[in-house]
Amino acid sequence: MKRRAFIQNGLLATIPLAGITPPQWLLASPAQVMTVNGPVPVGKLGTVLPHEHLLVDFVGADQVSPTRYEQDEVFDTLLPYLREARRQGAQTFVDCTPEWLGRDVRLLQRLSDASGMHIVTNTGYYGAAGEKYLPPHAYTETAEQLAQRWITEWRNGIDNTGIKPGFIKTGVDRHPLSAVQQKLIRAAALTHLETGLTIFVHTGDGRAALEELAIITDTGAAPNAWVWTHAQNEPDRTQHLQAAKAGGWVAFDGLYAQLVDRYVAFLQDLKARHLLHRALISHDAGWYEVGKPNGGHIRPYVSLFQDFIPALKKAGFTLDEQRQLLETNPAEALAVRIRKTHTST
Repeated sequence: MKRRAFIQNGLLATIPLAGITPPQWLLASPAQVMTVNGPVPVGKLGTVLPHEHLLVDFVGADQVSPTRYEQDEVFDTLLPYLREARRQGAQTFVDCTPEWLGRDVRLLQRLSDASGMHIVTNTGYYGAAGEKYLPPHAYTETAEQLAQRWITEWRNGIDNTGIKPGFIKTGVDRHPLSAVQQKLIRAAALTHLETGLTIFVHTGDGRAALEELAIITDTGAAPNAWVWTHAQNEPDRTQHLQAAKAGGWVAFDGLYAQLVDRYVAFLQDLKARHLLHRALISHDAGWYEVGKPNGGHIRPYVSLFQDFIPALKKAGFTLDEQRQLLETNPAEALAVRIRKTHTST
């Protein structure tokens, strides 16, 4: 059976599609998340920061290179920030810097070992920001060929390190998506169907989010294989509800102290409609920026603990609801599991 996506009464709906049979090990294994040091059971992740950055290089895909920085300097600069986040209560850190934007998995593994924090890295390409961070072959290869590159990183490890990605990171600008951005989303869906890795998409607006979801489900992946990152940038809250009702993950991941009340209001909207189980919260903070002295200004990963959790308590969110937002939801979102359109969300 094939599945095509369509909009009905303002909501994304789908028709079943036959998918790829999951490998037996994935069906038999307890739910796990792939970190830079190997798989970790979802119940061992603790409090998760599901969208952060440690190192970013904005120079562009045509110039990005690890020769542009000293890894030891970056390590020494970032380790205190990770240790402070760990002291505040974070136990798992999801690094959303993709290839061609400064992904350095050896650095991430060093920082994980030194900080005691689980760190998760990614595969995929970032097509937002006017496509500045795409390599030339992103335009000439098919979605299937791009997916094979990312599937190979999952199977064999990244850059001969043996370190495997724990999710797929891509990005698009606003609706309507360009041809290459559409191709990236389809490649991500194909990769999910082979690997079980969840798709995180940097998204320009709510209409782009629903366009992504239509491509993903049309390809055969279920809505809960997809995370709408930067959903806080869409002022129309009804679009958050549409994506969550469809089964997607809605991520409010630009948390600052001054925005706490706004984020609590987003969550109150979801809670009132029994959709709190579709929400993710993070800072999108950091980071060491290559090319700036000492990495530039690095924003700590602590506002969630110092500002947001107290605001949740004040707003009447129970301990179970807080645990759902900070532990259960991100663990479920990151669990390596093939999610096809005919399965329950």
